[in-house]
Amino acid sequence: MKVLALVNQKGGVGKTTTAVNLAAYLANTRRRVLVVDIDPQANASSGLGVRGAEAGVYDALREPERLTDFIQQTEIKNLHVLPATPDLAGAGVELTDEPEALKSLLSGLQKYDLVLIDAPPSLGPLTINALVAADALIVPLQAEYYALEGIAGLMDTIERVREGLNPALQVLGIVITMFDGRTNLSVQIEENVRNHFGDLVFWSVIPRNVRLSEAPSHAKPINLYSPMSSGAGAYKRLSDEVMQRVKKI
Repeated sequence: MKVLALVNQKGGVGKTTTAVNLAAYLANTRRRVLVVDIDPQANASSGLGVRGAEAGVYDALREPERLTDFIQQTEIKNLHVLPATPDLAGAGVELTDEPEALKSLLSGLQKYDLVLIDAPPSLGPLTINALVAADALIVPLQAEYYALEGIAGLMDTIERVREGLNPALQVLGIVITMFDGRTNLSVQIEENVRNHFGDLVFWSVIPRNVRLSEAPSHAKPINLYSPMSSGAGAYKRLSDEVMQRVKKI
């Protein structure tokens, strides 16, 4: 089992969209996939059709022996979700001195090939737990100037986690999201990111796409909502790239 965390301290960069749709395509390859939603907003949970869950990650952290009781099946055969609930907002305080709580919780899982953690858009205790639990990170990066500026802080945090809590932590890759090839800005941002991070950047680029924006309101990943859209094709290609890199971990 490999654990991948999707992290970025900036909100609105396509992190949850990537978690949901990447998980859906990975599950379509007959791999057993679990999405762990540790963002109190619970957008990954609702995007996979699990809305208003009464119990989830927070409850599992308190009662780890009941972990499997809180995992829910999604519309996709091999895809499950450990949902977020409003109680998770308070877990940030409780986990300040427990950076390995999530890692300990997930260590008991046996039935999954891949676990994808959707972390909140911050560098608080929940995200630190995700960094400690993960084998590797996927960093969604919006094709705009401020998003590029903010990634430096995330890289510093990753280094600190490597130095202490998770020496084996890798960055699987950076994925450029919300790309608009009609604008010079998007093209320049992609060029700058590739020049700076080199092979760390996935070749698959996620475009701005109306269907991708609509899919969450229908509580479906893009491969169920609009499988022929450009957004669907981009996430299919990304899933292939992700698996190529995961095999090398």
